[in-house]
Amino acid sequence: MTVYGIGLGPGDPSLLTLRGKDLLEAVSTVYTPGRLSRAVVSEHVSDDRLGSLSFPMTRDPETLRTAWKDAADSIAPQARREDVAFVTLGDPNVYSTFGHLRRTLEAFHPEIDVEVVPGVSAVTAFTSALGIELTSTTGLTLCEAANGPIPTTVPQLLLFKLLDVPTVHEQLSAANYDVLYGRRLFMESGPTVVTDDPTELADRDYYTLAFARKRSFESSPATAAFSETHEVADG
Repeated sequence: MTVYGIGLGPGDPSLLTLRGKDLLEAVSTVYTPGRLSRAVVSEHVSDDRLGSLSFPMTRDPETLRTAWKDAADSIAPQARREDVAFVTLGDPNVYSTFGHLRRTLEAFHPEIDVEVVPGVSAVTAFTSALGIELTSTTGLTLCEAANGPIPTTVPQLLLFKLLDVPTVHEQLSAANYDVLYGRRLFMESGPTVVTDDPTELADRDYYTLAFARKRSFESSPATAAFSETHEVADG
């Protein structure tokens, strides 16, 4: 049988895809990795079909490996008999807990099929909420400041899952970027914040994104507009 990794989108239950909704209604059990994903999926799935899995927020590799193995072992017996789902905010293949579960299932339970159902990612939710158009000059990076330097060679950057906004802002400002931040966009839990002031986001919050543009960068995207002197030929 199959474990479906279903992306729930950025936090608004109405942004779930039709494919995701159909599968949530069809599978026997829907597993959630945390409180926020459970709150979103509860809009579509009754409590008696929900199961919980624990994924600790830690960088300790042994603790993480144990948690991933325990989660895979919990799902496997039922997934051998019937289809189940694991839900995650955003998209399952974009910096998601589901990636760890999928790799662990493949390693220890290769007889179980795994299928990914895409969701609206934090990247596209962020750009939609703030009216930002990503052009071919934009670089995309999954950034947590503690993990090393931010790439600063492209005209525009989109960064997400920022845990240390003041440090990120200092690095980007030194590299001549202007930065706009968004936090908990499309989410019902916690305050939604849009700001260019890093002091408003000094507390750590996993659901924080940033769009950075070089101060010297100028862009003129193509449009269908004609200049005032353009003449349209007859016929």
